[in-house]
Amino acid sequence: MKILIIDDEDSMRHMISVVLKKEGYETTALSDAAKALQTLEGEDYDFILCDIKMPGMTGLDFLKALKTRKSEQTVIMMSAYGAIDTAIECMKLGAYDYISKPFKADEIILTVKKADERERLKRENTRLRDEALKEYDFRNIFSTEDKKMLEIMGLVRKIADYDTSVLVTGESGTGKELVARAIHFSGSRAGNPFVVVNCGAIPGPLRESELFVHVKGAFTDAHKTKDGLFHEANKGTIFLDEVGELPMELQVKLLRVLQEGEVRRVGDTKSVRVDTRVVAATLKDLKEEIKKGSFREDLYYRLNVIEIKLPPLRDRPSDIRALAEHFVARYAAKFGKHVKGLSREAADALLNYHWPGNVRELENVIERAMILEETGQISRESLPIGEKGSVASGSTTQPGNDLSIKRAQEAMEKELIIKALERTNNNKTKAAALLDLSHRALLYKIKSYGL
Repeated sequence: MKILIIDDEDSMRHMISVVLKKEGYETTALSDAAKALQTLEGEDYDFILCDIKMPGMTGLDFLKALKTRKSEQTVIMMSAYGAIDTAIECMKLGAYDYISKPFKADEIILTVKKADERERLKRENTRLRDEALKEYDFRNIFSTEDKKMLEIMGLVRKIADYDTSVLVTGESGTGKELVARAIHFSGSRAGNPFVVVNCGAIPGPLRESELFVHVKGAFTDAHKTKDGLFHEANKGTIFLDEVGELPMELQVKLLRVLQEGEVRRVGDTKSVRVDTRVVAATLKDLKEEIKKGSFREDLYYRLNVIEIKLPPLRDRPSDIRALAEHFVARYAAKFGKHVKGLSREAADALLNYHWPGNVRELENVIERAMILEETGQISRESLPIGEKGSVASGSTTQPGNDLSIKRAQEAMEKELIIKALERTNNNKTKAAALLDLSHRALLYKIKSYGL
């Protein structure tokens, strides 16, 4: 790691160089800030230690010159004339830190190590952001040749940089959250938080306090003031999944956020400004919910500025094989297996299946097949779907004999619920999250299916 030292005192330059070299840093020491600027034109340094009071170009002038160059280098200022005003001026001009002379060797080492840690965290954040951008790039989310899906991809690109509210609709498993993430990570908010809220999974009494700011003493367990999820998503995006599950009193609060950009504190009369984009999703027909009186019409139109309707997988059969091969490649990398593509029989079986669980079900089927597969391709035997397109693990519906879509969907829904409960050791809250259902909806289905 290379450090540039700028100080007009020979003894100070020598002392700092010796201290830092003992810590393994490579140092260059200069007595003139103007010469340092010339040096920086041809060579990069990780950090710069610069004195403030120097003849000719001062340290503050040096900072101003770096600022005009839009340099992002980390600069630590040094001065024997310690003053709060000077330190503030340095920070305004882009300095990372300020040390008052005289200082001990440990102080300079600690300051440099803190700066080093900050830069490491910045690099890590950049790496994670770049990975997220790559992961949620459309080419990696949707392997599609379907005309409708290509139109949706084009629409998402158009709206990504705007703050407009978006309502994503479609059956369970069609990829509503993926679309929300694509909107966020394709736009100007990509470097800021993306917060997911399953409106049906938050216990009723906690919904308001979880979503919005509450003050200390607002209710029994409010031991301190706490920011809600809307505040956590400030400058970013909040994804309200199952928005149709919100009770009326919270719909009013959500409407205020969308209209005023303010969150009212729970237990207080004050509001907090938030800059949060809202993307909502629902399985419900909100127009029908409005007719029933369970969803506000004004909130519906606030949420539904842009609507994205995701088609079920059965309506885009041309995508089934492309998506399957995409998932094969993903899980081959994850599991470290040398499996490439699908056998012809496996591909035919996937194409003949009706996919009531949509893309999520397809991914689960491929993940299971990848675990079981011992050859270089996904074989028909590894796929947990029956000869006629039913689930192999016991569904009684055979689409070859019974052409009822409703009964086929019910059979698959029951099977998925059983699997989710088995996977979560009968934890209904976790199972509801896996199934992309509200807790209440899952309990209703468990009862109706006699599980």
